[in-house]
Amino acid sequence: MEKLIIPCLDMNGGRVVKGINFVNLRDVGDPVETAIKYEEAGADELAFLDISATTEGRKTTFDMAIKVANSIKIPLTVGGGIAELSDIERLLEGGVSKVSINSAAVKNPNLIDEAAKCFGSDKITIAIDVKKVGEIYHVLINGGMVDTEKDALLHAKEMKDRGAGALLPTSLNRDGMKNGYDLEITKAMKDETGLFTIASGGAGSMDDVKEALLAGIDAALAASIFHFGEVKIPELKAYLKENGIKVRD
Repeated sequence: MEKLIIPCLDMNGGRVVKGINFVNLRDVGDPVETAIKYEEAGADELAFLDISATTEGRKTTFDMAIKVANSIKIPLTVGGGIAELSDIERLLEGGVSKVSINSAAVKNPNLIDEAAKCFGSDKITIAIDVKKVGEIYHVLINGGMVDTEKDALLHAKEMKDRGAGALLPTSLNRDGMKNGYDLEITKAMKDETGLFTIASGGAGSMDDVKEALLAGIDAALAASIFHFGEVKIPELKAYLKENGIKVRD
């Protein structure tokens, strides 16, 4: 099976931004222009995450998300502030390929059962922000600001049972640090659930991406290394192929 490379557009105030440990945001650019640039560079999919929607108590920026989706042909996953079936319906009808649900999956897990039933498991990705506390990974919500103390691995298994189709775990400790993905929890979630799993949070080099994909993770999501030109997607794909990893041309 081909592995996927997924640049991430973290959105705040209508702009693409990137932070470290979920804070200290830097402006990256216009979301439509950025999305088109990534598609032309060979990205397989894109993620659009409205990182302040839940903390600001508002819905995701629907209009901008739909505008981005309709400016590209590759699949777009949208997350942030999605809390009701009507939110999902609006995005999917607008041209978005998949939705990513984070805080609402913890606060109202029945939403996942209903969403999978209404729209299909393949449309529902569960984003799980995690932080290691002792030997256990806790689930964080509200943009990483609230520690639910819920076991992240148990949460992932519950989400599978409720019908989710994919997992997107992101380690708060690694986010923006560029010292590699937290493969301990990412691989554990993949092994425990068998779901399509996307490594996220901490990629700093082509080696980090290679390590995740060789570990059996299905896709690598990254932001900083792509946004700031440290790694170019065509070069990354060539490097992965050289190392025996199947990726799309």
